[in-house]
Amino acid sequence: MRLLVLGHGYCAGFLTRLLVPQGWTVTGTTRNDTARLAAAGALPLRWPGDERATTAEIARADAILASAAPAPGGDPALRDFAAALAAAPARWMGYLSTTGVYGDRGGGWVDEGSALTPSTRRGAERVAAEAEWQALAAAHGLPLHIFRLAGIYGPGRGPFAKLRSGTARRIVKPGQVFSRIHAEDIAQVLAASIARPSPGAIYNVCDDDPAPPQDVLDYAARLLGLPPPPAEDFASTQMSEMARSFYAESKRVSNDRIKRDLGISLIHPDYRSGLAALYRAEAAGPLL
Repeated sequence: MRLLVLGHGYCAGFLTRLLVPQGWTVTGTTRNDTARLAAAGALPLRWPGDERATTAEIARADAILASAAPAPGGDPALRDFAAALAAAPARWMGYLSTTGVYGDRGGGWVDEGSALTPSTRRGAERVAAEAEWQALAAAHGLPLHIFRLAGIYGPGRGPFAKLRSGTARRIVKPGQVFSRIHAEDIAQVLAASIARPSPGAIYNVCDDDPAPPQDVLDYAARLLGLPPPPAEDFASTQMSEMARSFYAESKRVSNDRIKRDLGISLIHPDYRSGLAALYRAEAAGPLL
């Protein structure tokens, strides 16, 4: 079986490490980080640059995952490969989106049937990209699945380095909660969907415990035996526009569907489990 990943980034590395031992051949596109893909077990293709080879791979892939972020002009995979994707024989296609499509809910719950009301530019771009993919799938009968990912963490993406260096910031915004997901759980959700296709399905991919960001930082500091950074009030502290945008939304995301329809039992059901695993892995040796 052959998987093609259009935009083989951080999450795709975990999926590759899961599928290759099962006999899959994984090919991934990258701008220039071919060594990272090879280390994960994927065959690298340059994109932009190797469009002809990428088009040929689309024509023989059993599964295709698109994880490239939207560009100002729309989804880059559809911009460059819409015709090839429309004719692709793949039995499974996946698109990695974000729970940012739901916008701010004041800490309330959302599920896959909730209205899409993004409150940031990035969220609006993902809503548009989802619609582009759905339109192509509807027009050509493609087996599309959409995965709305919560805040991603994992090896190399935990708070420990910033806490050790003293650069971590404990921003407190009353009532603020985020949903999160460990990269290993993203990989197992994608693998389960590939094994059990359900064209048209949309899945929220998040853990069981939406939590305030300061609670996560406090727990990480306790694992390291360090004092947590001093609290900073969101309303008055100085932050970049990009950093401030991460606090523009507060919501709790339901993951019932991945459990019910895909039989998922989360490896890291909450941030405490995930951070403790990262801490043990760091103590044991180099990160992935």
